[in-house]
Amino acid sequence: MTKIPGLKGRISYIISPLRQENLYAVHETTERKFWSQLAKCNQEEFTKSGTEGRCIEARELIIALPEEFVDYPAESMLDIFTTRFKEHYGVECISALHHNKRKTNYHIHLIFSERKKLDEPVEKIATRNMFYDESGKHVRTKKEILGEDGQVRKGCKIVAKGDVYERKLFTTKDARFKDEKFLEEVKQSYTDLINLYVGDDDRKLTVFSRDSAYLPMKKIGKNNPKEAEIIEDNKVRQEWNYSVDEALIVGIDERKVNEVKREKITAEVKNSIEQNGNRPGLFKRIVEKAIAYLKKIIKKWKAPVEPIMTFDIKEFNKLKEIRARLESNIENVRLIEGKVLPRLERELKEAGGWRNWKKREEIQCKIDEAKERLAIFKQAGERIVQSEGYRDVPEFIRGYNKEAKEMLKYNEVMNKYKERGGKMPDKESVSKRLEKARQEAKKRNVKMPTRSNEGRGAR
Repeated sequence: MTKIPGLKGRISYIISPLRQENLYAVHETTERKFWSQLAKCNQEEFTKSGTEGRCIEARELIIALPEEFVDYPAESMLDIFTTRFKEHYGVECISALHHNKRKTNYHIHLIFSERKKLDEPVEKIATRNMFYDESGKHVRTKKEILGEDGQVRKGCKIVAKGDVYERKLFTTKDARFKDEKFLEEVKQSYTDLINLYVGDDDRKLTVFSRDSAYLPMKKIGKNNPKEAEIIEDNKVRQEWNYSVDEALIVGIDERKVNEVKREKITAEVKNSIEQNGNRPGLFKRIVEKAIAYLKKIIKKWKAPVEPIMTFDIKEFNKLKEIRARLESNIENVRLIEGKVLPRLERELKEAGGWRNWKKREEIQCKIDEAKERLAIFKQAGERIVQSEGYRDVPEFIRGYNKEAKEMLKYNEVMNKYKERGGKMPDKESVSKRLEKARQEAKKRNVKMPTRSNEGRGAR
């Protein structure tokens, strides 16, 4: 977003086919004289305020579009983007759709007013003659605008009593356009709009966040005297961003990278400005030191330590087999109680009458057999765990859950190890490390988690 001091000239520049090599469309939300009236209003208000500097007559957004958008109708695309702004902020706009000379930058120039036009002008009537000097400033007496010859000096004016001395066509400037949050808001709005028309999800855009671990690149305008300096600045910014990518890819937490940025760049830049003033050359040195610091962290992270297995995988697999048998047994109970017995009892009820006595006997026999199997299955859980050396099912479940938790913890650590480039161990090395872990535990008088020491019953 830029401020526009010369509104008439800027509009002429962006919409002129003679001054733009690749102008595709122009869109206006109001008649052209609106902008002349707006410029005049802003100049008058600026003069009355006595502010030094340049009068800001309007503001301009430059909206970069994906190159694939050249396939959409230019007039329709520009209409969509311009109308969105007017509907959201309620101000008039004039916009143009361009390509740069090399056709590598497809973009929209959108000029918008910070004021709204009043439905009815507000006029002020002079209650007495009013005198204005060459600068348009109101003076008290006619004498103050007279020359040595006693005549009204050139450029001064008199507003007679009963005439209109001030005619207000516009509201005051909308303060939200000066708020830092406005640009972030409109960026997000247009990014969302662009993404509606981007076909591939991988090419959808995101808004650069100030809280991001990355550093934003600086734009180089035409004929910028500091072009060489900005190019060098962007190189070091780009190198930092590459280092951030590398850190995230090897598995370093983004919060850690953000912490490095805050401590080694943000805080250092703040200290540098307080001590040395605004010296852009020092920024490059600060970022280079931050890159070196981040590279050290990445180098350490690239050599991950392989996690140690603290449980017996064969033992755990055996526990899984026992649990599977218990679950299978429960499924058998559910099958008999939920389907087999209800079906047989229904068949028995339907086989009424003395002629079906033989069929009823057969069905009753099946019911009795099903109930016997049910009783066996209901007692089988205890027998399964007791045959494996456990006192009862609760004791087995406690032991299983404990080792399952260890297994889950190990897998989480191993996944992180693999993400950081660690190689999966072969079976032989796993056995050796497990045995080494048991020996180390024995030296420390720590028992490894096996069935015999988990408080379970003897076999």
